[in-house]
Amino acid sequence: MAEYGFNTVQVRGGYSPKDNQESVAVPVYATAAFDFVSVERAGRLVAGEEAGFVYTRIGNPTNDVLERRIAALDHGVAAVSFGSGMAAISSTILAVTGGSGRILSTYQIYGGAFDLEKSIFPNLGIHFDLVSHDSSLEVWEKAITEETKAIYVESISNPTARLLDFEALAKLAHKYSIPLIVDNTFATPYLFQPLEHGADIVVYSATKALNGHGNAIGGLVVEGNSFHWSREKFPQFYQKHWVIRDLEEHERSFLEAFPDFPLSALLRLSYLAYFGAVLSPYEAQLILIGVETLSERVKKQVANTRAVLSYLEKQSDLVSWVSYPEAKNSPDHKLAKKYFKNGAGSVLSFGFNGTEEEENRLIEAVQIFGYQANVGDARSLIVNSPKITHGELRPQELQEAQIAPETVRLSFGLEEAEDLIADLDQAFEVIRAERKAAKKSA
Repeated sequence: MAEYGFNTVQVRGGYSPKDNQESVAVPVYATAAFDFVSVERAGRLVAGEEAGFVYTRIGNPTNDVLERRIAALDHGVAAVSFGSGMAAISSTILAVTGGSGRILSTYQIYGGAFDLEKSIFPNLGIHFDLVSHDSSLEVWEKAITEETKAIYVESISNPTARLLDFEALAKLAHKYSIPLIVDNTFATPYLFQPLEHGADIVVYSATKALNGHGNAIGGLVVEGNSFHWSREKFPQFYQKHWVIRDLEEHERSFLEAFPDFPLSALLRLSYLAYFGAVLSPYEAQLILIGVETLSERVKKQVANTRAVLSYLEKQSDLVSWVSYPEAKNSPDHKLAKKYFKNGAGSVLSFGFNGTEEEENRLIEAVQIFGYQANVGDARSLIVNSPKITHGELRPQELQEAQIAPETVRLSFGLEEAEDLIADLDQAFEVIRAERKAAKKSA
């Protein structure tokens, strides 16, 4: 649907009613397996000579619509769905490295991904080199070694909402013949399309804003069409495999069998099929329903973010700083204007100017904001990130990630901005009242 606009694709992309008994809504294909019909057709399906479905662990029509739709929204050539965002991240890193080498990343990423890099991947022969978001391009380049297989970053960092110069990073990655991988969870393809700015692979936690209703767990990987997988650095794409042999039973490599989307094929036929982190068709349908309203939801959420940002910047007695690309003192103004013309997401962090006990009471005093470890929900959320979403990080690692102990993260939903501001205001007043009472008693 390349000729259609974003809103049309988010509602109709990847789906044809006439191929599904004229069903207007995408059906849930609740089946483990699909009938081969004939031995001849089974051979064509297994050889990849005919498009179709064999077993839901490898592919399912409901999931296929979701994959096609997100690939279209991101202008990718293919996508693969997974049972969670972490499954999408870990499978991508495993596929790109082939089980060895290094990944260049930053300290400013989701806590679970950080712990994955630190605690799990080294046991599998994969190591990470980390630099700060504020590092110059020269520092990034110095961190690249002969063993570096990719650069991995988030489009909007969690929880501090910091940005990077993606085109410059893409140029650097391609200078060393490695792909740029961007976790685009916070932005979604409505606010930012990494492939259009030089990235090669996009990953999502579909649990967040893509779904937007907090009722499904899922992940996606989108492949671009411009990266050249060299034989020297990425031999896994050139190795012959019996399982993807042709009709004459000749072994083939992933590049031979699937030249237009070799990474997606490797992810689907190896990591998804054998690790089994499969997205349920039921959850795929829930995510599809969320995607249908993606742009409208995100517009409202960005508007709410801007309104509350303005409010927070005036609460100097209780708010020591606000981290968001459009905040007054943000160093990311130029990057936001360049890459995020529709807004820089619906998540911001602020520094609470008070004791830990006061911060705890603030979190418990809000009535609309839910205290949850999610983002991108239709409901607004609050969380003390250093202890919850980034609780895996040690104090030194939190410092390197520029996540101060007083950090409070807000994710904005679809409520009235006035109500969200009033909710924060009454919670702040609880703290102010307690301070006044303590001062009087002293």
